[in-house]
Amino acid sequence: MRNFEERLKGGHPNSLGNTVEIVEEVLAENELFNELFNCYHSNDEVVRLRTSNAMKRICKVKKILLIPYIDLFLTDIAQINQASTQWTLAQLFEVLEVDMNDKQIEQAKSIMKRNLANHNDWIVLNQTMVTLTKWSIIDRELKEWLFPHLLRLTSDKRKSVAGRAERMIDKLKK
Repeated sequence: MRNFEERLKGGHPNSLGNTVEIVEEVLAENELFNELFNCYHSNDEVVRLRTSNAMKRICKVKKILLIPYIDLFLTDIAQINQASTQWTLAQLFEVLEVDMNDKQIEQAKSIMKRNLANHNDWIVLNQTMVTLTKWSIIDRELKEWLFPHLLRLTSDKRKSVAGRAERMIDKLKK
């Protein structure tokens, strides 16, 4: 055991802390992935933020480590009420889509639809719009659900959200 949770604590909340070092350890010793994944259950939101960052980094290099955890991302991790977790899920779902079965994809859509309809964090909204738009290109029902939400977000006071919504609408019109 490498005591990842303790090593992910402390420092400025927006810093990576020891995240990169821990990712390198997990990539070198894949059996350590479960210990890192379990850091999502920490009471410390900074630990959960850095765990999310680590998941994205690992997914880029060795996504096979995340595949056995898809169901846990869809259930346990999706229940974490923290913006960084929710925006990370949208990013991971986009990458892991080809490794998900139909039921898992439906669960992922449900999570992201809930976030797009109810969340206020600008990064959650932006990342969720990207994944749902990509998926809706081949999913007519999702596209019909998504379009009015994108229209609503074009009026968001935050330029990044409104601009992203406009770009996603343009993609859907092609």
